[in-house]
Amino acid sequence: MRSKLLLSGLLASVMIVPVFAQPAPAPAPPPAATPAPTPTPMATTGQWRASKLIGLNVYNDQNEKLGDVNEVLLDQSGKVTGLVIGVGGFLGIGAHEVMVTMDKLKFVNEPVRAAATTTTTTAPTPTTPGGPATTTTTTTIRPVRATTEKWYPDHAVLSGATKDSLTSMAEFKYN
Repeated sequence: MRSKLLLSGLLASVMIVPVFAQPAPAPAPPPAATPAPTPTPMATTGQWRASKLIGLNVYNDQNEKLGDVNEVLLDQSGKVTGLVIGVGGFLGIGAHEVMVTMDKLKFVNEPVRAAATTTTTTAPTPTTPGGPATTTTTTTIRPVRATTEKWYPDHAVLSGATKDSLTSMAEFKYN
């Protein structure tokens, strides 16, 4: 009895194997008259990436850095209600966090003028003893970003604010 079962199983497997070995049918060629659709870029005018806003520097009117954006707050409909700005601290430790509404911030795409200056002084030469020393001062400016970078602003300006005025505000607490 066992030999009959074993023989019939072997016979069945020999008959099934050629079915699996058949090549798959060739796919139908696409019609020649229809061109392939070209992807169209999405309109991004006026849109910013929230991930790029986090870490954005916030300055006052005198180009003094106040802090940076730590969080973007949304309501249940997805509308931005405010930004949490970390003031003071070192590397995010000990920062005083305050919430500022979007209407108080002005977003700027131009770089902030750097306060770094380079001064070169030369001493009088031996041929002109007692002659005046020359001094050259150069102010450096951060390079302007390309116009194709429209996904986030360069920095934000909070008018009329100082670090002291922000640290005297009520601290924002995450509940």
